[in-house]
Amino acid sequence: MVVNKRRKFTRQRASGHGWGAKKKHRGGGSRGGKGNAGSGKRSWAKAPAKGGWKKMELGKHGFVNKNPTKVKAVNLKFIENNLQNLIAQKLVSEEKGVYNIELKKLGFNKVLGTGKLTKKLKITADYASKKALESVKKAGGEITLSKEVKG
Repeated sequence: MVVNKRRKFTRQRASGHGWGAKKKHRGGGSRGGKGNAGSGKRSWAKAPAKGGWKKMELGKHGFVNKNPTKVKAVNLKFIENNLQNLIAQKLVSEEKGVYNIELKKLGFNKVLGTGKLTKKLKITADYASKKALESVKKAGGEITLSKEVKG
């Protein structure tokens, strides 16, 4: 036989019997907000509860790089393998066995040294790795940089 369960607040008739005033135990009306709400004039009061002074979630933190340079790199292996296609598309020119390459036309700004070269390349780029500089020099070519050398 099912017995109707008696609700608890009927046994807590006056205030001071568990939930304070009867109207306090209804919804979220007396809560005051969610999360960090209510940390206005006395925001310091929330700090210890949030994990101490060093773990404050409020405010701005860290540094912002105002001039980020996005590096789009290409390996020498890619240039060597796709040289004929690049000549056909007129992105690379050839003079007396030396291939002139402007990386900005190809959509890159840095040369990396992966791959072995068999042809002489004259590359103009913003950046180049040390290994790329050595590989191109060893093959008889050169890299002209518009920015500094990066490793």
